[in-house]
Amino acid sequence: MLTTRFVDGAPNWLDVTTPDIDGAGSFYGALFGWEFRSAGPDAGGYGFFQLGGRTVAGGMQADAQQAPPAWTVYFQSADAGATARAAEAAHGKVLVKPMDVMGQGHMAVLADQAGVPFGVWQPGRTVGVEVAGEPGSLCWVELYTRDVAAGAAFYHKVLGLETSSTAFPGGTYTCVNPAGAGEDSMFGGIMPLTDGDAAQGRPYWLPYFEVEDTDAVVAKTRQLGGAVRMPATTMAGVGRMAQLTDPYGARFAVIRSASQQG
Repeated sequence: MLTTRFVDGAPNWLDVTTPDIDGAGSFYGALFGWEFRSAGPDAGGYGFFQLGGRTVAGGMQADAQQAPPAWTVYFQSADAGATARAAEAAHGKVLVKPMDVMGQGHMAVLADQAGVPFGVWQPGRTVGVEVAGEPGSLCWVELYTRDVAAGAAFYHKVLGLETSSTAFPGGTYTCVNPAGAGEDSMFGGIMPLTDGDAAQGRPYWLPYFEVEDTDAVVAKTRQLGGAVRMPATTMAGVGRMAQLTDPYGARFAVIRSASQQG
């Protein structure tokens, strides 16, 4: 699971693009206890979701035709420019060129070989989110893609990520960890895109948020106008999880991890 002891290649930021930032703030506030705070008049409408005064994510309003509602996961990079060039060399794309963000760090938004958007964040004054792996914060990420091996190869070339396999009921799960950090530092996995998922759009990264009660969050999501993509399901040794969308269509997942239950 994720912590804020970030290393290169590990997720260190995420943000949601939404057509209604006030509505998204109300939704995630009711679901996770977040508060949305603007980054100021020079930030172009960008702001921060905070939990108990600590930043857990970012958010920005954008027209749905310009940027479909979605969560974007950012990975730590020692050099955002070099990572962007590596992505292009590995048959990915640069969607937003590397840029300085008001002295806080450098960011870029890229796409992998299958067109999946992701970000890189080169820390400056801001290292990353201030809380991870705790209830109400990011704890895991998953890549859903049509070709698991090709996805693993791309992120190895671009971010140095290493993979390992573990058996689970019905198949094999591909786990991901930063280069040289070992399996104890796993922060996510890669899953084959199902036919049903493929019918709903292109491959994607899915963020997981830790919660204290998965079933209560699922019920609250429905009550608040969100949708359930995968109902609450328990996997032995992993936890109880569900996949959801907010009222605007941004996909995310929640889990009460087995480690939290313990």
